[in-house]
Amino acid sequence: MSNSVISVICRFLEEYTTTTPNKLKVVDAYLLYILLTGALQFLYCLLVGTFPFNSFLSGFISCVGSFILAVCLRIQINPQNKGDFLSISPERAFADFLFAHTVLHLVVMNFIG
Repeated sequence: MSNSVISVICRFLEEYTTTTPNKLKVVDAYLLYILLTGALQFLYCLLVGTFPFNSFLSGFISCVGSFILAVCLRIQINPQNKGDFLSISPERAFADFLFAHTVLHLVVMNFIG
């Protein structure tokens, strides 16, 4: 059983490194960073407490929102999805990502107080 799981993981990593464009790898690294940041914030909340609750919520909402926006960016710049986003260039998708990110963080900063 464990050999089949290891072979599946090895094949996944091999195909990922050979077929995934570098732009998507950068977005995937950003997604991993945001996921780990949100998990660490949640773990900190469980271990230490939520005394400044607005601060915890702001940070966690920022992580979740950033993750969602990055997933949308990844979907739009993926060459396999080019047929679904004919009118959106990768540059426009990135500009939309930056604009939405700015609005998200303005809301987060306002929520902190």
